[in-house]
Amino acid sequence: MRRICLDMDGTFVNLYGVENWLEMITNEETTPYAIAKPLINMSLFARYLNKLQNMGYILTIISWTAKYGTDEYNARVEETKKAWLKKHLKSVKFDEINIVPYGTPKELYATDEDILFDDEKHNRENWNGKAYDVENILEILKNMLDK
Repeated sequence: MRRICLDMDGTFVNLYGVENWLEMITNEETTPYAIAKPLINMSLFARYLNKLQNMGYILTIISWTAKYGTDEYNARVEETKKAWLKKHLKSVKFDEINIVPYGTPKELYATDEDILFDDEKHNRENWNGKAYDVENILEILKNMLDK
């Protein structure tokens, strides 16, 4: 069964648009992860994801914690990211949520059939299946529905 794997930060979550995000993360604050705004129309995004899941796709989150984060901080980041998903994509029931340490090779989670949406070029280049930049995420998902 094919999986759609989604990064969060910079993909559909505007973490980098939060004022002083890097300073807060360096100080091990989870606030930027909690208050980040969506980058795309979340209602449409949720609708497409739910339809694709009904077509048999497995929905997976693969997102990193903070660079140089302690185990305790990374655990809080994981909980904050999961809370963000529940708040902004409450109708979507992800099959897997993997919040992994910063820099973990995302291709470790991939098969040749999997699709990745990620803003990080390195992650897309090393992915085993199809990998897309996030520029046209809604358009790509809609095209998958139309096939």
